[in-house]
Amino acid sequence: MVNSDFETFLDTIVASLTKEAEAQRFQKPLEFEMRIRQLINELGGWDGKLIDLEPHPQVFPDISLGKLGIEVKFSEKDTWRSVANSVFESSRDKDVEDIFVIFGKMGGNPEVRWARYDACVMHVRTSHVPRFELEIGAKEPIFSKFGVSYSEFQKLDLHEKMEYIRTYARGRLKKGERLWWLEDDPDSDHSLPIQARLYTSLSSDEKRQLRAEAALLCPDIVRGSRVSNKYDDVVLYALTYRGILCHQARDLFSAGSVAGKERGGIYIQRSLMDIQDEMRKAATDLESALFEEYWGASVPPEERISEWLRRADAVCPDWRPSEVMFLDD
Repeated sequence: MVNSDFETFLDTIVASLTKEAEAQRFQKPLEFEMRIRQLINELGGWDGKLIDLEPHPQVFPDISLGKLGIEVKFSEKDTWRSVANSVFESSRDKDVEDIFVIFGKMGGNPEVRWARYDACVMHVRTSHVPRFELEIGAKEPIFSKFGVSYSEFQKLDLHEKMEYIRTYARGRLKKGERLWWLEDDPDSDHSLPIQARLYTSLSSDEKRQLRAEAALLCPDIVRGSRVSNKYDDVVLYALTYRGILCHQARDLFSAGSVAGKERGGIYIQRSLMDIQDEMRKAATDLESALFEEYWGASVPPEERISEWLRRADAVCPDWRPSEVMFLDD
């Protein structure tokens, strides 16, 4: 009954805002949000309570009305679609249980509409952190794709939320694509550099570290020389996770410069044996999400070298990595 009354209250607000926008379009998001706050108070407030006209700027949703909340969205374009809040909702007002969206569309014929938040969130966009994307009139809310209600989702911890996000994102990948956003924690120490670097510009130690990480995550590099795409994941890892562009990924493992001064034999074998210590360190240091992404399974750090050997042995046609590598482990 309360929500039904609140929906009637929202009908009154958006009708008034639409009329005002038709007479003179709102120019800025802050102007639009402030007018919503003023209008709520002009209508006597919700449940008889007036709201603050100078709120904290970083709280989700934008307007809190006890257990009910309003998230304000604004577009200068002729669209009902907008980026919303982080999926982690770290700034959520804990008192708010039910959230609604008021959306001001100023492009085309200006209009203002409202919708339930859980009914209009329809996508996750992965920028520096995953953010919901919403659309008024969405055909299929994302939570129906997740198979969980929004109220259940927002109570999950970070790791549980990310399982849903990764599954959804992987389902949208095309052949040869990888997820670049992997961290569970928005405060993770890792972040993708703003400026990409060339592999050739790295120091010797940086090159060895990158080669070791890529080799560990991508055991397919030991496949036969005629396998054309065996270095694809190496390139994707270097670029999407480390911000490093490799022009010739083959040269990271098969060039004479990384295999030592001796000529002949199996270059990739010698190049991998040369970075065994760095691969051991990568097995300890790299986060679990990377192994889930590249190996399709979560493997404890102490088992990653043996698992890499198993995978490499299974695909290597010319030699057995387990017979020559990590013999002291």
